[in-house]
Amino acid sequence: MKVLLATIAKALVQFPEDVHAEMEEKEGEIHLTLSVNEQDMGKVIGRSGRIAKAIRSVMNAAASKQNLRISIDIQ
Repeated sequence: MKVLLATIAKALVQFPEDVHAEMEEKEGEIHLTLSVNEQDMGKVIGRSGRIAKAIRSVMNAAASKQNLRISIDIQ
């Protein structure tokens, strides 16, 4: 899951070397934290949060195949 999130984010940003994903798993729930360069924050979030919502949708679909719940924070 962490690799999938980092791959998606790296395709969107100008500074892919600054993309870092951290994963924490507790009781069947995965919490992911995505860190990007400050200049790339707008590209990852998108206008009105559309890109962030799309990323969350893709990640939720991947997690549901494994019967997991997922939450994502973007920093």
